[in-house]
Amino acid sequence: MAAATDREVLPGVAKPVHYDVSLFDLQFGGSWAYKGIVKIGLKITSPTKEIVLNSKEIEVEQAEVFGENGMKLTQSSEITYDKKSERVSFKFPQELTPSDVFLSLAFTGTMNNAMAGFYRSKYKPVAEPSPDTPKEGDFHYMLSTQFESCDARRAFPCFDEPNLKATFDFKIEVPKSQTALSNMSVKSEKEGSNPGLKVVSFETTPVMSTYLLAWAVGDFEHVEAMTQRKYNGKNIPVRVYTTRGLKEQARFALECAHRTVDYFSEVFDVEYPLPKADLLAVHEFAMGAMENWGLVTYRTTAVLFDEGKSDTRYKNRIAYVVAHELAHQWFGNLVTMDWWNELWLNEGFATWVGWLAVDHFYPEWNIWSQFVAEGVQQAFQLDSLRASHPIEVPVKNALEVDQIFDHISYLKGSSVIRMLSDHLGRDTFLRGVASYLKAHAYGNATTNDLWSALSEASNQDVNSFMDPWIRKIGFPVITVAEESSQISIRQNRFLSTGDAKPEEDETTWWIPLGITSGSKMENTNSGALVTKADTVRGVGQDSFYKINKDLSGFYRTNYPADRLAKLGKSLGLLSTEDKIGLIGDAAALAMSGEGSTAALLALLEGFKEEHNYLVWSQIYSSLANLRSVFSQNEPVASGLKKFALKLASPAAYRIGWEFNLDDEYLFVQLRKLLIGMAGLAGDEKVVAEAKRRFELWNTGQEKSAIHTNLRSVIFGINVSEGGRNEFDSVKEEYLKTDSVDGKEICLTALGATKDAGLVKDYLDFVFSDKVAIQDIHNGAVSLAANSKVRHLLWDYMKKNWDTVEARLSANNVVFERFVRMGLSKFADQSIGQDIASFFQNKDTSAYDRALVIVSDSIRTNSCYKERDEKLVLEWLRTHGYT
Repeated sequence: MAAATDREVLPGVAKPVHYDVSLFDLQFGGSWAYKGIVKIGLKITSPTKEIVLNSKEIEVEQAEVFGENGMKLTQSSEITYDKKSERVSFKFPQELTPSDVFLSLAFTGTMNNAMAGFYRSKYKPVAEPSPDTPKEGDFHYMLSTQFESCDARRAFPCFDEPNLKATFDFKIEVPKSQTALSNMSVKSEKEGSNPGLKVVSFETTPVMSTYLLAWAVGDFEHVEAMTQRKYNGKNIPVRVYTTRGLKEQARFALECAHRTVDYFSEVFDVEYPLPKADLLAVHEFAMGAMENWGLVTYRTTAVLFDEGKSDTRYKNRIAYVVAHELAHQWFGNLVTMDWWNELWLNEGFATWVGWLAVDHFYPEWNIWSQFVAEGVQQAFQLDSLRASHPIEVPVKNALEVDQIFDHISYLKGSSVIRMLSDHLGRDTFLRGVASYLKAHAYGNATTNDLWSALSEASNQDVNSFMDPWIRKIGFPVITVAEESSQISIRQNRFLSTGDAKPEEDETTWWIPLGITSGSKMENTNSGALVTKADTVRGVGQDSFYKINKDLSGFYRTNYPADRLAKLGKSLGLLSTEDKIGLIGDAAALAMSGEGSTAALLALLEGFKEEHNYLVWSQIYSSLANLRSVFSQNEPVASGLKKFALKLASPAAYRIGWEFNLDDEYLFVQLRKLLIGMAGLAGDEKVVAEAKRRFELWNTGQEKSAIHTNLRSVIFGINVSEGGRNEFDSVKEEYLKTDSVDGKEICLTALGATKDAGLVKDYLDFVFSDKVAIQDIHNGAVSLAANSKVRHLLWDYMKKNWDTVEARLSANNVVFERFVRMGLSKFADQSIGQDIASFFQNKDTSAYDRALVIVSDSIRTNSCYKERDEKLVLEWLRTHGYT
């Protein structure tokens, strides 16, 4: 474990034990200021005349120290702030000696609009709000908190480090008809300082980290269900809160939530530890959700679903996000990482176990295949760049941590946990997790603590084989050479540029081989590769075999070209995960130059008859990447377009446009994907039908002509193929839609325009106050995927940098996301150089990792394009696509 000296932490002279936080005099409108008093029970551990806390954008009026008996001992003689390190120091005239004392601070803070700390969210009410709901201008407001990683200090002065746990009492003065929520149940409500106000106090929390404290105030209503299990002899209430008029859209999340609380209590063999579980829909929210203990907050699209009006894709998202956040109530909240370098412990585990819960409740969704198509492949993509980082990242200063809430911590983290759980056996794995949770409950733990618990449960040395996966950068590719009855395999670090230097290729990973073989794939060899190279007997040129069953191991496999072709002709013997892995590997190896694009295209041709949505989603993303990289080469681009049509059109015609009530979730998603894939590749029949339906909907003749699950593709096809008229209609729909996912869907569709003038309008719109800051990155994603005009996004950023920066700098998470997602798709080194020189003299601290990823991605794409465009053209010619 890293020694504390590797971290910039608060001085150890005082340790918090308990906080009593009281907020009052909240100003709604204008300054949005509030007053607060926090009394912190401290253990002074060595003599000191100074106490240092974390504080940001807060003014402390006075600091007093009281003894245990309530006698005042001293008062601060000097209060100083260090803005850069976000600290406040109190100097006292006389020395405090080791003892238990109370530090009482009177302070003023602001309910900001930056989606961090104690902040306000604006919204347009859908039902008549109560008269004392906060309002300014045209908007009403709700108030809530977002403290992870380091923003509790924006709401009140505190010891804002994950291992400085304490208990919390919280009370707040609010208007009479507003609802106040916090981590715990309400203890009392009393008259406030005037007749229109009340003071709401909450029960004491368990021992926990500051980043998990939460509260909210608003014109809320809720839906409620009780758990089936009893906790301390009682069923506990699970509620989803929304602003007035939206609670019916919370029914689906509620159904997921109360069952998930019971499921995890069973799986972890540790009872849910709080007296209630609240979920809250927040109108402005930077992340997807936040796991505050007992009061989980969500962006609206991650918790609200309007049956009949919402795209069913969002149901899948809600079930997962609800499960992910509830998993944290144990893994993260009950047992917390010791320091931010082990963020992955929280996030990787909650991601894996979130999918586990969804699979338990919705087996028909085929969730693990979705995980392989979405989670594993995205993790591979980021981890194959030089710009990647190990799962466990050294974090010296906690303020750096925002940028590691990324695909490595979440998706690579969960992928290696899935690999480990498959290897140990799920029951053994969960038994180890349960003993880890019991051993460290209400405390902090490290990665090694988890490995120890799992080693004990499995009688295997988990630490030795997991260590390289966690602490080394990257992942391996296994290269296979065949003889008649054996294969030789070797492992090397995989880089998307295919040029790992010897010093970048020193890691030897423990790799579970998962070889299936035989005419029905009934034989499984569960051995592992533990050296750089080895020989496996019993399979070879003459047998049918596949490595890495169900893509359980986090690695790519590079087969000889004729083996790949054989696998492509025997798809009936492969699982959904196997097919997804085969396509993903072939595409990545074509890009790195270790495989070929010709082999990838030949493999894809064999999937014409595929019926599985998740396999198609992998086909779609691999082909979209090819079309993106080669988009500037006209003959190759048109050949690939033809290829896409030949693959997708027959499947799209087969599946048709009409929905039945009993269509399964995956079938509905497949229809949307195939219509979109064929339509956006210009299939005339599909485009004509999309236009016909759009016209009926747009003129108001038949609003039902566009099924809710087809809004995204029909809007996208019409904006892409049309002009100002179609663009304005979708923009109008964005402004007036009342469906919870409508804005996201319209904003993405608008980015499909190919008209340069409309792109300028689009970006002006994206950066206007009509688009919530939390959604701006959707504009970047949409234009980046639109190869005809993506360069205009970069032009716009350069010309209007002041506007862009002013709008995005409110929230670093959003800023980083916009830069990374908007600029990573170029396949032209000169644009890469232009981006680098543009940012050279700017303060990029909020998104410097994003810029490294952008630079690496562009280099990868341009190397691939230069190396392969002639070969791709040749293949397309030979096979009649040009």
